[in-house]
Amino acid sequence: MTEESHDWALVLAAGDGTRLRSLTTVGSGISVPKQFCSLYGGPSLLHEALRRARAVVPDQRTCVVVAEQHRTWWAGALRSLPAENVIVQAKNRGTGLGILLSLLHILTRDPKARIILLPSDQYVSQESVLTAAIKHALTRLEWRARETILLGVRPEERDPDLGYIVPGQNDGGGAHCVARFVEKPSLIVANELIQAGGLWNAFIIVSTGAALLDLFCNRFPEIVGVLSAAIRSDQNKNSACTGVDEIYGSLPVVDFSRDILAEQLATLRVLPVPACGWSDLGTPERVAGALRRASRLETPADVQEGFAYLSLAHQYERLSYAG
Repeated sequence: MTEESHDWALVLAAGDGTRLRSLTTVGSGISVPKQFCSLYGGPSLLHEALRRARAVVPDQRTCVVVAEQHRTWWAGALRSLPAENVIVQAKNRGTGLGILLSLLHILTRDPKARIILLPSDQYVSQESVLTAAIKHALTRLEWRARETILLGVRPEERDPDLGYIVPGQNDGGGAHCVARFVEKPSLIVANELIQAGGLWNAFIIVSTGAALLDLFCNRFPEIVGVLSAAIRSDQNKNSACTGVDEIYGSLPVVDFSRDILAEQLATLRVLPVPACGWSDLGTPERVAGALRRASRLETPADVQEGFAYLSLAHQYERLSYAG
């Protein structure tokens, strides 16, 4: 990847992880956000996501969106990134606004940016398979620049706790139109979806910055305008306009999947990804399943940072014995 590349990664690390709180709360009563935990000992899930990004883009073009209330955990963990690549939300206003805030920052620096959205709460046993799919999606953008590409992982089992993407017509380039999303189906419906070619929604998305911005402008043009003006105000220290921190908490909560993607299916494509040991660690049950399937791997010798505040495996074992 040359320095002229316009490929960026945006790691989403601002979530509170409320559904996993029973597993991430330590004896003192403090709950560690799951992105700062590890599946086993070693690098946190956040740093696993950063390594995932590093397989495609350099640190100079890797941004992370975090929450101000999590500063205790991320302040030291992200010291290897340029300071301007750490985008801080003053308050949680949903995944949509976190992505929009980061998107506007990136486009200010690189109007030609192509962006990979990467969650920070996932485990993948075969990273090379996922990396190949991300690179394939980036290649598609060279001739389909207005697309927003979702990676859909081929299911390895029925799982009613995940979101599914139902593919539509094959577009002739290896991807499909998106027919619909199905969130947390019953076991019976999950089985029907899989039989019909349904894919797990990994929430890994590849798109040009311009196409992503269009999705927001189509749905919430006023919010885009207000947030853009606030960012410009922060960059112009002499401006009398209101900055991001002052207006962010007054903005409505926007869920990226429900309020942005699900309302604009015609603009989306889904790229099937072979089964790769992917797991969303959103609930204790999902963690337990990942622990059953995963083998404990040695930490690579070149990893010198990112060790987690909490091991989900150790915590799961401790609470199982306690139960």
